[in-house]
Amino acid sequence: MRKKIFDIIDPRDSKNPVSKFYNMVMLLAIIVGLLPMMFVGETKLLIWMDIASCFCYIVDYVLRWITADFHSKRRGAKAFLLYPFTFMAIMDMLSILPTLSVISPVFRVIRISRLFKILRIIKFIRYFEPLEIIVCVIRKQRAVLVTVLSLAVFYTFITALIMFNAEYSINPETGLPIFTDFFDAFYWAACTLTTVGYGDIYPVSDLGRTISMISALVGIAIIALPSGIITAGYIEELNNRRNSKDME
Repeated sequence: MRKKIFDIIDPRDSKNPVSKFYNMVMLLAIIVGLLPMMFVGETKLLIWMDIASCFCYIVDYVLRWITADFHSKRRGAKAFLLYPFTFMAIMDMLSILPTLSVISPVFRVIRISRLFKILRIIKFIRYFEPLEIIVCVIRKQRAVLVTVLSLAVFYTFITALIMFNAEYSINPETGLPIFTDFFDAFYWAACTLTTVGYGDIYPVSDLGRTISMISALVGIAIIALPSGIITAGYIEELNNRRNSKDME
C-alpha cells in the first residue's frame, strides 16, 4: 500500500493517471493558497481557500512522511525520523503554520509572519517539471555558477572602489556628495552591473560617466554568462529525460 501511495505522489511517474490527477490537485492547491496573499484584508472566502489548500498540504506532508523510505537514501526507521528535517519537509511545514493560526488561536504563537505563505511557491518545484529541471541544472552546474557569481561580486567591488574614489562631484538635487559612503558606491555598481539603473544614484562628472559606461558594457557580458550556462544545461537535461522516457 505504501508503495502504491509513493507511485501516486511521486511526480516523476508521468504515465500514472492517478499521479497526474494528484499533481494537478496539488498545483491547484498551491495556487489557491497563494491567492489570499494578493489581498490586504481577509474575507471568509479567502480564509476558507487558505484552509482548503492547507488541508491538501497536510495530507501531502503526511503521505510523504509515511513513504519517506522510498524517496530517501536511508532505509528503516532512520528515514522516517530524519524526514521532518529535510529541506522540502521544513518548507512544507513552514507553509502550513500560518494557516494553523487561523484555524485555532492556540497556534498564533507560532505564526511569525504571513510571509511564511510565500514558501508555498517552493512547492511548485515538486509538481511543475520545468522548475524541477531548472533546480536540477543549478545543482549540477553549481560549481560553475558559483565561479561566475564570485566574478560578478569581485567586479562589482572593484567598480565600486574605482567610482568611490573617482566621483567627487556634488549631487545638484541634495547638495551632498554623490557617494556618501562605500555602500552607496557598491549599490550603484550592483545596479549598473545588472543594467537595472534605478536612477537614484548616478555620477555627474565626465570621468564618472565614462566609468559608468564601461561598467555597464562589461556587466552585460557577465550577466549573460549564467543565462547561457543554465540554458545549455536545461536543454541537455531535457534531452536526457526525453531519451530516458523513450527507452522505457
